[in-house]
Amino acid sequence: MAERVSGGVMALSRSLLTEEQFLCSICLDVFTNPVSTPCGHSFCMGCIGDYWDSSKVCQCPLCKESFRKRPELHINRTLREITEQFKRMSGGVAGGVAADASVGAGGVGGALVDRPPRLGELPGDLFAEMKQRFQRPAADDSTASASGPSPEPPALGPAPNPAPGPAQLTLRRNTITNALPQCPAPPRPPPSVPAAPSPLLSGRRYTLSGPADSLDAPQCVRHRQRLELFCRTDQTCVCAECSETEHRSHTVIPAKREWLIKKSQLGITEVELQDMIRERERKVQEIRASIENIRTAAERETEGSVRVLSLLVSSMERSQAELLELIEMNRRAAEHQAEGLIHQLQQEIAELRKRSATLSQLAQSDDHILFLRSFPSLCSPLNTKDWSQISVTSDPTAGSVLGTLSQLVERFQEELRRLPEMGLRASAEQSLTRYQPKVKRVQEYAVDVTLDPGTAHPRLILSEDRKQVRCGDRHQPVPDTPDRFDRVVCVLARQGFTTGRHYWEVEVGGKTDWDLGVASQSVNRKGKITVSPAHGYWFLSLRDRNDYAFRTEPSTSLGLHLKPHKIGVYVDYEKGQVSFYNVDAKIHIYTFIDTFSDTIFPFFSPCTNKSGKNEAPLIITPVTLTD
Repeated sequence: MAERVSGGVMALSRSLLTEEQFLCSICLDVFTNPVSTPCGHSFCMGCIGDYWDSSKVCQCPLCKESFRKRPELHINRTLREITEQFKRMSGGVAGGVAADASVGAGGVGGALVDRPPRLGELPGDLFAEMKQRFQRPAADDSTASASGPSPEPPALGPAPNPAPGPAQLTLRRNTITNALPQCPAPPRPPPSVPAAPSPLLSGRRYTLSGPADSLDAPQCVRHRQRLELFCRTDQTCVCAECSETEHRSHTVIPAKREWLIKKSQLGITEVELQDMIRERERKVQEIRASIENIRTAAERETEGSVRVLSLLVSSMERSQAELLELIEMNRRAAEHQAEGLIHQLQQEIAELRKRSATLSQLAQSDDHILFLRSFPSLCSPLNTKDWSQISVTSDPTAGSVLGTLSQLVERFQEELRRLPEMGLRASAEQSLTRYQPKVKRVQEYAVDVTLDPGTAHPRLILSEDRKQVRCGDRHQPVPDTPDRFDRVVCVLARQGFTTGRHYWEVEVGGKTDWDLGVASQSVNRKGKITVSPAHGYWFLSLRDRNDYAFRTEPSTSLGLHLKPHKIGVYVDYEKGQVSFYNVDAKIHIYTFIDTFSDTIFPFFSPCTNKSGKNEAPLIITPVTLTD
């Protein structure tokens, strides 16, 4: 009796329970240590853990419900016991779609009956094959075809993609199902009726809407049979007789199977294309937003510049009015002073004329008594001013004011010309191109530069003509003079400049590191040296073959697209300008504006050898005018 009840319960369980109820939707296999999410769906503990580890958002793979905090999952013991009981009742078979890849075969011992696919669902063996084909094949991997034991060549089909994870398999399975046309499921046969063989393997023609015997299907031109098979070797549809003759050694499968696989691949490709489209649309929006930001910044910069320049113009007009008023006041004061002097002179002239007339009358008088009485008073000196040292000249400050004003205007114009450099510093090749002289023009100021051995670091080796310098491996026996550098491997030129414009060229090809520019005569040459314009050094540097920079505090990096083989150095002492040029490309590299107050000398540093990688010398070359 007990055995009969137990058998009835097991039969009832088999009729009520299906394998789908115990399949994890991520790995497509029977649950292993099942856990349940807060939304009520169940998965294998390892599968859901891997899915959340590979995803930025913690959400359910099925209903897409997001969780603010990753849930702490525990094994659902009841579901695990039911799953284990189901495995035992099923004879240990694990998986419908993923476990049995042979279409039409039942479970072990007949416990599981292979059911036909439901609406929108792929046959189990077909999905297993597609799942295997979408993974990256191993070196010795082979797939048995449906029509024979011949292995599938890995080179056939589309290019393999990296092996997907559990989350990607779930998305891929949904994509495949959605991409296929919906076909109605045939009625489920009763348990006692054996499962019908797969229509994909049978000789009967099968369509997505069900079996049919339509006669309008394409036929083989040679054998007049329906093209029901697909040759993977030749990538063409064949009939049954073709598969037994010229395609006998090829990999041949049912055409419907290949069609479903290729169509699923189209669905996956379409999803990837949509993702690429969305990514590029986001990039377009990002660039448009950047353009709007640039436009807003340009408008703000324009308004601010116009406002500042308007204030500058107003200030200049006000200063002009004040200066003109001051000049007018000085003119009036000078005129008033001159008129006062003229009045005093006219009074003295009147007194002198009056005495002169009296003396003339006295000289003509015959009264000697009157003459003698008047003579002492008339011959006594008058109380007059000494005018020999008094003069009226123009305002001595007028010329100095005009000269000072001219200097201010020139410096101001120079600062205005530097505005493009300050605004476009990010593009080194294009900075200062509006007013910088071209290479051919600066070459007109070429000078003969030679190296000064008395300033060279002991490790530096100079050529006999004093035109080349390289760094040796050890110190040379040279005297330690105050002019010699003892810490930095550099050397100055003999020629110093205190005025004028000067230009020279140095070959730097083949070197990984170098420094070129000018240095002040009063720079520190002993011990550790801080190189910057504030300490009397103005030079361009190369480090590690590609890192170009002008040595300021901090350094000004220059992103040069063309690596110069020969560097031209141009100095304008009065303007305080040091410019560098790529001689071969005939382009300007960088310009620095400062004020020189001391004698400046050309500066050279070949840098250390770096295990033979930087052994090439710096060479001062003759200047040849370029076209």
